[in-house]
Amino acid sequence: MSAQPAPAKRQQDLQLQYSTYKNTLQQIAQKIGDVEQEAEEHKLVLETLEPLSGDRKCFRMINGVLVERTVKDVVPALKTNAEGLKKVLDDLVKQYKTKQDELEKWKKKNNVQVVQS
Repeated sequence: MSAQPAPAKRQQDLQLQYSTYKNTLQQIAQKIGDVEQEAEEHKLVLETLEPLSGDRKCFRMINGVLVERTVKDVVPALKTNAEGLKKVLDDLVKQYKTKQDELEKWKKKNNVQVVQS
């Protein structure tokens, strides 16, 4: 009878580790989606502002406050932000792939097969 609890405990541990991996992957995927959406918004605003005169008035939200600026003031900041978002997105994608590879290695090492219900 004492042999039974050990495999059950191991199975629980494996299930917990698997759930942790899946949750981490899901969180990273959510962050990727959020950053992609924000990058798309920056792209749309830049496409809208590019053909306009640099002296034209526009408004920008900074820390929850709407401020008046000119197009020539706003466009460089938007481009910098868009580049930063692209870098963050690339880093998140690499992080996701690394974690996914880690999960696959873990599954092989522990001989885990996922059963879809």
